Amino acid sequence: MAIDNLSGDETLALLALHLVGMAENSPIASRFALDLSGLQKPEVTVWSAQIDGRIAAIGALKTLDAGVGEVKSMRTHPDFLRQGAAAAILAIMIATARERGLKRLSLETGTASAFDSAIALYRKHGFISGPPFSTYQASAFNQFFHLSL
Repeated sequence: MAIDNLSGDETLALLALHLVGMAENSPIASRFALDLSGLQKPEVTVWSAQIDGRIAAIGALKTLDAGVGEVKSMRTHPDFLRQGAAAAILAIMIATARERGLKRLSLETGTASAFDSAIALYRKHGFISGPPFSTYQASAFNQFFHLSL
């Protein structure tokens, strides 16, 4: 597990796969995935997890205002599904949020069945359903989860 500088080919390919997946499963008005430039902002930290020397998963923590962090851009490469890479990244995001003094982690995700595994992971780590946060608006295509730290 390491902070990723977003310059490696495997990381960029996984980010591209993530954006394609979001486009396939969410209408544009309900699509909030960060592209490369969004992930390179100072308030965003990106981690990658490797398995057998390959990038297995990525995830980002975005610091919002009022002591809130947002889980962004979680994606596991299809070759590494259900091998613990995303869980390891989520765990380090939670630990980092606590170290930074954040009071809550929140996330927005889709409602399509393609998001079921991610939702199960979030719930396993203590996230509970809740209202929209930040500038998000609720729709039939998204839902929100929160974890008090």
